[in-house]
Amino acid sequence: MASLNKVFLMGNLTRDPEVRHTPKGTAVGDLAMAINMTYRAQDGTEKEEVCYVDVVVWGRQAETCRDYLSKGAPVFVEGRLQLDQWEGPEGEKKSRLRVRADRVQFLSRGGGGGRGPRAEGGASRERGGESAPPKAPAADPADDDVPF
Repeated sequence: MASLNKVFLMGNLTRDPEVRHTPKGTAVGDLAMAINMTYRAQDGTEKEEVCYVDVVVWGRQAETCRDYLSKGAPVFVEGRLQLDQWEGPEGEKKSRLRVRADRVQFLSRGGGGGRGPRAEGGASRERGGESAPPKAPAADPADDDVPF
């Protein structure tokens, strides 16, 4: 029998991304997301439901999330469900279901466009003053021959 494990989520971060490194130096990032859903109940009132999801992201993408995202940032995550199981300090079995991200796409906050590295913690201090390369200015739509 075929199987499929694919997750698509769009929501906002509930805290700043946290990154640690494995003994071999691979970056591992933890993201916490809130996904809001609004629906109309049978009595006609509008209800809001929030789903909180933990996401793990690996490698360079984890470092990029740390450098460019902060609490409240809107993101689109594509990944798969992962069940983590371990034994607690008193021998009890523990487990948690979370999303292992294959791709994290940064979404616009709506008003201000893109953002640079986080001023308070970001990459520039941790990598010895190195910062992300500046983005090329956006082309003027009037110069574009494409009709859409």
